[in-house]
Amino acid sequence: MKALLRPGAVVTRSDRFHIGLAVYSPRMATLLWILAVILVVAGIVAIVRRQLLWGIVLIIVGLLVGPGGVSIFT
Repeated sequence: MKALLRPGAVVTRSDRFHIGLAVYSPRMATLLWILAVILVVAGIVAIVRRQLLWGIVLIIVGLLVGPGGVSIFT
């Protein structure tokens, strides 16, 4: 079974990541991981700077965006 994810690129089923009900291409999964890590690190830095509420919000959003968690993009 093959699926077209972008024009001209064919990705087989074994090349995709299945996380929960979501199916991500390797490129999208990498981007989501990078974005999630940036958000969580920014949240930790905010907590260290005593911006507790902002830090907690950033950490929660980072966990929601990451492909290993519950993604808000699915």
